[in-house]
Amino acid sequence: MTKGDPVLFDRVALIGVGLIGASLGLVMKREGLAGRVVGCARTQATLDKALELCIVDEATTDPAAAVIEADLVMLCTPVGAFAKTAATMAKRLKPGAIVSDVGSVKQAVIADLLPFLPKSVHLVPGHPIAGTEHSGPEAGSADLFKGRWCILTPLQETDAGAVKKLTTLWTRAGMEVEAMDAEHHDMVLAVTSHLPHLIAYTIVGTAFDLEETIMPEVFKFAAGGFRDFTRIAASDPVMWRDIFLKNGDAVLDLLACFTKDLDTIKRAIHRGDSKTLENLFMRTRKIRKGVLEAHQD
Repeated sequence: MTKGDPVLFDRVALIGVGLIGASLGLVMKREGLAGRVVGCARTQATLDKALELCIVDEATTDPAAAVIEADLVMLCTPVGAFAKTAATMAKRLKPGAIVSDVGSVKQAVIADLLPFLPKSVHLVPGHPIAGTEHSGPEAGSADLFKGRWCILTPLQETDAGAVKKLTTLWTRAGMEVEAMDAEHHDMVLAVTSHLPHLIAYTIVGTAFDLEETIMPEVFKFAAGGFRDFTRIAASDPVMWRDIFLKNGDAVLDLLACFTKDLDTIKRAIHRGDSKTLENLFMRTRKIRKGVLEAHQD
């Protein structure tokens, strides 16, 4: 934090102190973004670790207690828990408070939260695109967000001042911030994140089902591609279960396209059609070039 920068929020409630929640807590401490940070988690063991690592100043297992007098409430749990959490904390939310999240799905988050939130609070859905396969408070890092993108999907009626404060929060955390429509976000992330994770889980699951005589060699001679898949497939299973269910329409649409493309490859291999395969591989190299040019390698 530059000397003289103001505290952005006097009191922040982090509902969930896993990888993203813990990393955000650490950033807030380092950058002086919050006067006081309250952590909320399901287990006391998680809260004890968050306190030990100085991620939060206070801790509770009760979301309703966590949000009292909070200027910002950040939901950092799997998205499947959002509706229940919103119902629990709604009556304790401070008028004028900002409610945001870090979920990888946005339309479902809006649908789950809006019915419970008082008109006096501001909903600013968000998605910091950052993470690792690790989870828990111990996985938190104040540098997790540096140089990455954060997408905000405010509603048309969302208070502009609330959006500006969330933009400032993620910018000071080291992120580039962009706003877009929630439906557009969900389709983009289905392509860039959700479908790749589903494929990774499937491929690693296929390897797991191989004969026991083959498995030792699979581990021993795992090439770079398979190692990357195992890293992705080691991600939080509850979080990804909820993402696939909450963004089901977009994922299913993409799966239909993927299945069609896979059938084309199968026919090309069966027929020995080298030209079709080579054209596909040449075309997809352009995607890699685009990723490098966008500095997202």
